[in-house]
Amino acid sequence: MSVLRLIFLALAIWGAVHPMSWFLAWFGENGYDLGAMVAAWKVNAATTGLFWDLTIAAVALTVWILAEAVPRRRWLDLLAIPATFCIGVSCGLPLYLFLRLRHEASR
Repeated sequence: MSVLRLIFLALAIWGAVHPMSWFLAWFGENGYDLGAMVAAWKVNAATTGLFWDLTIAAVALTVWILAEAVPRRRWLDLLAIPATFCIGVSCGLPLYLFLRLRHEASR
């Protein structure tokens, strides 16, 4: 495995664990209410801007993944889509790059 793939794998793991620790802390304090969490993301202009920034990035990443993976029948690459929307772009993007680079190594 290349150094670059290892870096992307480490970033995907970090992008899953670190944000999730904050989400779990929030759930611990406020209960498991996704509606309340989404409302918290929109409490002021700064958090609303960040919410939309990440949402647009997630949609763009999804379009990119679909445009590359489906025509090439790289079905495993599609795992990055639920990772993006269930965890975040911080996990989905490096996960996709990790998965995508496995094809480059096999050339």
